[in-house]
Amino acid sequence: MSRAFFDGDRMHEADVKAIVMETLIEQDRVRRSDIDAVVVKTIATVLTSFGFEEGDRRELRADFQHLRRWRRSVEQAQTYTFKAVITVIATGFLGAVWLGIKATLGK
Repeated sequence: MSRAFFDGDRMHEADVKAIVMETLIEQDRVRRSDIDAVVVKTIATVLTSFGFEEGDRRELRADFQHLRRWRRSVEQAQTYTFKAVITVIATGFLGAVWLGIKATLGK
């Protein structure tokens, strides 16, 4: 710091606050960079344990895109299956009602 902090033997309160703030900011910056380094290393380790090399980012992206498309197609198939089951049940019920009405009127 370029300013003189001492006025005789005393430090000014504003100077002490400035030093404390600068120290806290520096500690926060160091902690964040340490956390970032740990996170990057952890992610790289996990991906490597799954068989992905660090340089295979395109392949990893393609795998996740394929997985997403597959999941969406399965969800769509489930929706169509549900609709088909409801249609079959409704058709069977209406057919049974029609046969009941036809039998009642035919007697």
